[in-house]
Amino acid sequence: MKLKKISFLVSALLASQTAMAASNPEIEELRQQINALAQQVEDSKTSNKSNTTIGGYGELHYNNLKTTQPGQADSEKKEIDFHRFVMFLGHEFNDKIRFFSEVEIEHGIAGESQNGEVEVEQAYVELDLNKQLSTKAGMVLVPVGILNETHEPPTFYGVERNPVEKNIIPATWWNGGLTLNGRSQSGFSYDVMISEGLYSADGYSIRDGRQKTSEAKANDLAYTGRIKYTGVPGLELAATARYESDLGQGTLASKAPATLLETHAIYTIDQFTVKGLYAQWDISGDAAEAANADQQSGYYIEPSYKLTEKWGVFTRYNSWKSWDSKSMSNDDFNQIDVGVNYWPHPDVVFKADYQWKTQDWKNQNDKKTNGFNLGVGYQF
Repeated sequence: MKLKKISFLVSALLASQTAMAASNPEIEELRQQINALAQQVEDSKTSNKSNTTIGGYGELHYNNLKTTQPGQADSEKKEIDFHRFVMFLGHEFNDKIRFFSEVEIEHGIAGESQNGEVEVEQAYVELDLNKQLSTKAGMVLVPVGILNETHEPPTFYGVERNPVEKNIIPATWWNGGLTLNGRSQSGFSYDVMISEGLYSADGYSIRDGRQKTSEAKANDLAYTGRIKYTGVPGLELAATARYESDLGQGTLASKAPATLLETHAIYTIDQFTVKGLYAQWDISGDAAEAANADQQSGYYIEPSYKLTEKWGVFTRYNSWKSWDSKSMSNDDFNQIDVGVNYWPHPDVVFKADYQWKTQDWKNQNDKKTNGFNLGVGYQF
């Protein structure tokens, strides 16, 4: 109300002063003061709009699983876990420069002898170079896969994130580095990234090799490129290639070069969506070949259907081959998931699913883990 009164007075003064002689120095000085006051009024209006934003997401899981294996006693997992609590903080310096960050607490509590940890998963400055080109510098998510860059609970089916992207890509995966991001009006976009690489002490453990930009060894950098097409409504096609010259970062007797190739497709028509993804690591080096871990790959296909605006069902078939630190072998895994999502609000979801998982333990016998999972998640 006060701003409106000031604006009215400024307008009245501006109108009245035009009737006076412009040659009078005192009147000219008054005119300048009125203009300065008018600018202050406009600035006070825009300053009320905050350029800093906050957000977050989180998810609680209940797992009820039973594991059976020939020659071994059965085991059960009945567990409630606040798997992730994440807060976003962003700031827009102007219309071309912005900052974004994400801090996560995993498994409810962090500290010595605790199950969880606190992690900074993103912290970068983004700069628009022009309308089609931008760059990011800092801690950035690797441009690969479906889940790695979009993993808030309301955006995907299933209580747990799919095991193929978790174990092969490995999501969620972020690096310290620099990216160049381009897009065109025809629906094509591309991303190029130079960043820290993996550090695998044995030369072939992919997921355990994530350095998370914590005093990350950078003897050998990684180079990532992705091309994506979204020019047809409901369709996304993408392919990523990444090269690392040495997974051992100079600590092994011989280098372990590695190449990741990933491609995926998403297609939605009306209430039906199907997703498919394939990813493969090819690792060179004596250590990987001796362990039969020189090729690790996987794929999944996931059809889903929205019964209503709030209810959706899905099934997913997952198949992958990766190094297992428990069996100490490059094992084959298969998993089928069937479940339902309920969204009482677009940003809140309740989930339930059943899984059938088989592991070809040391290529000798099947280890099976079956059971159900329940979850609740949110984003804002």
